[in-house]
Amino acid sequence: MEEFGNINWAVILPVLILQFALTIAALVSCLSQEMTKEKRLMWILIIIFINIIGPILYFVFGRRQ
Repeated sequence: MEEFGNINWAVILPVLILQFALTIAALVSCLSQEMTKEKRLMWILIIIFINIIGPILYFVFGRRQ
């Protein structure tokens, strides 16, 4: 448990905030887009379970042009 006391939060906290913000923005965007239920479910699972890369993939490939 001493390893957790030595974490440099100045480095980790911005990454966690970025991940949270990207996830929320991608979920809001995904839920507001018109798409089939299966496609929406697929993107929601990708956004949630593939952490930072999932929302980026959604913004690059998932949104309609």
